[in-house]
Amino acid sequence: MLRTAETPDSPVATPGRQSDRTGGPVRLTAQRGLFFGPTALAPEDLYSVVERGAARRERTTVTLAPGSKVGTNTYFGRFSATYWQRWTGVEQVEVTAVASGEGRIRLLASDTNKVSRIVASADVGTAVGAETREIRLTGPVDRFLDGGGMWLEITTELGSLVVSDVRWSVLAPRRVPLTDVVICTYNRVNECLDTLQALADDPEALAVVGLVRVVDQGSDPLESRERFEAVSEALGDKLVYLRQRNLGGAGGFTRGLFEATAGAPEEHRDVLFMDDDVMLEPEILFRLTTFGACTAVPTIVGGQMLNLLHPGHLHISAEYADPENLEVGLPVPGALQEAYLLGLDERLLPINQERRADTEYNGWWSCLIPAEIVRAIGYPLPLFFQWDDIEFGYRARHAGFPTVSLPGAGVWHGDFGWKDWDEWHRYFNLRNGLITAALRTPFSTKKITGRIRHLLSIYLIGMHYGLAATLLQAVEDFLKGPEILADGSAEAAAMIRRVRADYPETTVVKMADLGEDFRELPVIRSASEPSSEALTWAKRAAYQALGKAAHRTGFIPAGDAHWWHVALFERAVVTDMGETGVRIRTRDRDRAIALAKRGFEAIRRLRAEGPAVVERYRAAAPELTSRENWARLYDTDS
Repeated sequence: MLRTAETPDSPVATPGRQSDRTGGPVRLTAQRGLFFGPTALAPEDLYSVVERGAARRERTTVTLAPGSKVGTNTYFGRFSATYWQRWTGVEQVEVTAVASGEGRIRLLASDTNKVSRIVASADVGTAVGAETREIRLTGPVDRFLDGGGMWLEITTELGSLVVSDVRWSVLAPRRVPLTDVVICTYNRVNECLDTLQALADDPEALAVVGLVRVVDQGSDPLESRERFEAVSEALGDKLVYLRQRNLGGAGGFTRGLFEATAGAPEEHRDVLFMDDDVMLEPEILFRLTTFGACTAVPTIVGGQMLNLLHPGHLHISAEYADPENLEVGLPVPGALQEAYLLGLDERLLPINQERRADTEYNGWWSCLIPAEIVRAIGYPLPLFFQWDDIEFGYRARHAGFPTVSLPGAGVWHGDFGWKDWDEWHRYFNLRNGLITAALRTPFSTKKITGRIRHLLSIYLIGMHYGLAATLLQAVEDFLKGPEILADGSAEAAAMIRRVRADYPETTVVKMADLGEDFRELPVIRSASEPSSEALTWAKRAAYQALGKAAHRTGFIPAGDAHWWHVALFERAVVTDMGETGVRIRTRDRDRAIALAKRGFEAIRRLRAEGPAVVERYRAAAPELTSRENWARLYDTDS
């Protein structure tokens, strides 16, 4: 392990490598054919499906009994030909495998509408164990522009068949330079060590990695655990462990990018960002780096997010943001969203991203950032976290560098739907959304103030007083201008926790600590969504102004905690979205009035001062994203 000091006076030397855009064509592994996940916690049917008979599926080997059929038309089993044809110059893919026994291997392809066709086929042996040979199948990447993919179908009749060491390879325009992995961590010691162990357990995938940089910003350091010694020994000199003060995900990820792009351009490395709390599929190292090496222009190549609690579900396959409405994670038309990848569609065909859906950005749970793009557009903004990945993606897009969310390259990450909206980091979601709107949109004050007015109104009527205060603090701090980013937003992270501590409903209470008679807390479900939100809001506001309530108290499940339902209560015990406890929301008329007055003033100021503040952010952006600024924040030489 390479170790850097907590105060980084001596940056780690980066080994030299081949320049990004030099060298001749070379055959590279685009993906391995895997039949089982890295752990039994990953559903094996995401890799291969036993469609008939019986088969034993292992990581790199599948053994079919007589009369069996195994297919890889699955999330991890497919070759996403439509993305390769759209974004690269690759003209064909070659599939190799080692097979023994008796059976048939077919290379199949689909068109935009999921209609399949046979591309190539090979027969193996005439009797059990009669032959062991390498199979080689070739598929043209030429009829997939709007959609479609390729996969394998393996069948047996009278004999059994063993297939192993499947490789999908392409002729790349240049050799893939070693890529650095950067893992940013904050007090998620066990999860981060699990991620590092997964890397160490797959030496073939690890071979495409130069350095694995762990940027530890927590008060509970990785190096304090016994497991860290074993993981460090397994990774050897590839592991670089950095300690620094907490600058959020933006500061942690950018530190790795900062180190990987030190020195002359020919010494720079592409960087693969990785969250500390993912369940890692090391296969993405092959899929992201090879795809990135084949793109026509430097491209951000993103891994997709599978839900950790529900590992058969894909979060979203392509997304966009609406900064002026402070909205992220919006599905691009035609994209899969919360899709159950183990299910079948209405035609009883597998659920895959058949039609290509082009994303506008990719989250940094796993995302490849080419050094060439950093040299062209600078580093991420020091936003602490939330919107840093989005702003960087849109900045790259504006400069002519696309982002591709590559199907089949996924990691499992904590389900967003099981995270409560009323958390301290919502401040960054709101404030940084405004900053991104200032930098990447026309910044319509009418649209933005309308959105803030709407959010404030439903927070107040739903007794979300702490969330309302969080929103207003975000707006007021945005209006202070780019100076709020001078310390990397470290003080803002501490400040917003202090602000929210004054609002009891922001605290999760365990049911065992509630100490109330269950008869006083009947479960009261919500009615259907109102036909007119504006009219319903006016009715609820009138009732609250008059001190009326349909229910004195009650228990509301998380899925029913809509503002129009919570507003009917004087006191509502609401299940937290993580379902670990409850939030107690109590009507407070004086507090609601005070927050409403503060909100009116914040909106007035945003309308009056917003355009000038926007110009200040735009003028400051080059300096904020410069290497010199991040060197100052890291207290090191640039």
